[in-house]
Amino acid sequence: MTTLVTLPLIVFAGYLMLRLEADEREDLQREAVDDARAISRNVERRLQEMSTTLNLLAQFPELENGDLASFHQRVSESLRKREIYVVVATRDGMEKVNTRLPYGQPLGKVPEAAGVQAAIDAKRVTLSNIFYAENRKEWVFTVTLPLPRQLSAAGDVLMVTQSARDLSNLISTDAIPNGWSAAVLDNDGRVVISSNLQKTGSGAAYEPAELTSNIAAFSGSFTDAHNNIYAYAQLPGWPWKAIVSGAIDRSDSALRSTWRQMLIGSLAIVLVAVLGTYLVGRQLRRSVDQLVTVAERIGAGEIVSRVETNVVELNQVGIALSNASFDRSQAEDRNQLILHELVHRSKNMLTLVQAMMRQLARENTTVAELQKEVDHRLRGLAMSISALAEVQWEGLPIHRLIKGHLDVFGKTAQQVELSGEDFLLSPEAAQNLGLVFHELSTNSIKYGALSVPEGRVRLQWSKDPSDDAKVRMEWIETGGPAASPPSRRGFGTTIIQRHAESAFSGIVSVDYAPSGFSWTMTAPVKRLFK
Repeated sequence: MTTLVTLPLIVFAGYLMLRLEADEREDLQREAVDDARAISRNVERRLQEMSTTLNLLAQFPELENGDLASFHQRVSESLRKREIYVVVATRDGMEKVNTRLPYGQPLGKVPEAAGVQAAIDAKRVTLSNIFYAENRKEWVFTVTLPLPRQLSAAGDVLMVTQSARDLSNLISTDAIPNGWSAAVLDNDGRVVISSNLQKTGSGAAYEPAELTSNIAAFSGSFTDAHNNIYAYAQLPGWPWKAIVSGAIDRSDSALRSTWRQMLIGSLAIVLVAVLGTYLVGRQLRRSVDQLVTVAERIGAGEIVSRVETNVVELNQVGIALSNASFDRSQAEDRNQLILHELVHRSKNMLTLVQAMMRQLARENTTVAELQKEVDHRLRGLAMSISALAEVQWEGLPIHRLIKGHLDVFGKTAQQVELSGEDFLLSPEAAQNLGLVFHELSTNSIKYGALSVPEGRVRLQWSKDPSDDAKVRMEWIETGGPAASPPSRRGFGTTIIQRHAESAFSGIVSVDYAPSGFSWTMTAPVKRLFK
């Protein structure tokens, strides 16, 4: 039986020898295409960021008002650290603003290679080819956005200029074979950036130049007459492309020699295996029969003890089977416990959502309003649940919960000062307290201290000085508009007062003072912290 099994494998191994080289080449080509696509995605993301920056800059009120001096100052301060320069120009290429130079300094004309007219004709964001900027003494490229007619007083195009060398960190050669290279080419086939700038610098024509004519599809690969692989990928939505290239290692003779030795050795092993298999087989059969009996008992749900056989390796299997029978029993008990806990948490969550829906349905008169309010509250609840899931519902630090809700509001979170020990919240407390903090933050951004840059919020908590079994938590707003009581009691008020009192068995007080809104809750420690 050993001979019948082994000989076909040896013959098949000989066939694999003939196929191995072709398969390795195909794998190498596929991996090279994947590397080219990865580079193209990296560069595409950077260009998309620049396009997004242009669209945001076009919405600055200073540009709409024609206040180019203020626009220059604001943009310079925003983009100074990123070494990105913004130009406002007319359709004939005359610069009106250039953040690389102080405002008011005489400006020149945008190079024709920057593609001002092409962007105006295309009526969309366009990407130029690489060109040499004499004033900067380096190779650069531009992303250009044609401005709408209502901004024609400011200019006709808005441009972002960036150095080609800033893209070098987007070309990673870690995944490609040693000795291979990667490059990004513009629409004219010139190198924007490459992994080997000493050999092929920015602005140089890609060599051999005739190979770029083989690039016809969105992505693919081909092999030249010198047995070099070229893999390419077009940048999605942009005219540039990424190329990964290198030579195929020729190892046919070494491969055949290795397989020839393997075939000869295999024949010798077969002869020895025939005798050895017969002797070992008898011993194995007896031991395996013992393990089969154990496995059948485990299949019937029994807990079994370890068995001793005449084969050391099979003894390890016997130990593993015995351990598996114990683990299976424990796992079944644990699954039952987890199932009960899941049902309990699901009921609690659904009860909370049902109460939220009923309350919001009473306050909103249209489906659109109800949908907006429900979406807003469910997102707040989802943030707490997501954070709890990351810690496997074992409890969540209060600092992490608060920062998770505040980070959604961007820079506004910097206006909130936290003060208090980083206690570990229970899962139920984290969900309910997350709803309260989300509501307080939202209300403050709409009407309170967080609605203005100079506003501040102090969120603090500590043990109640008069009772160590209770904790006192305060949300105090200053520097914002004067607070005034709401005209009606809405869902937000219900969350921060009635729901907070009910969820934590506490006492909540609110104060709409001229200096700012404040919220205070005193609740038992056991209802919040683990």
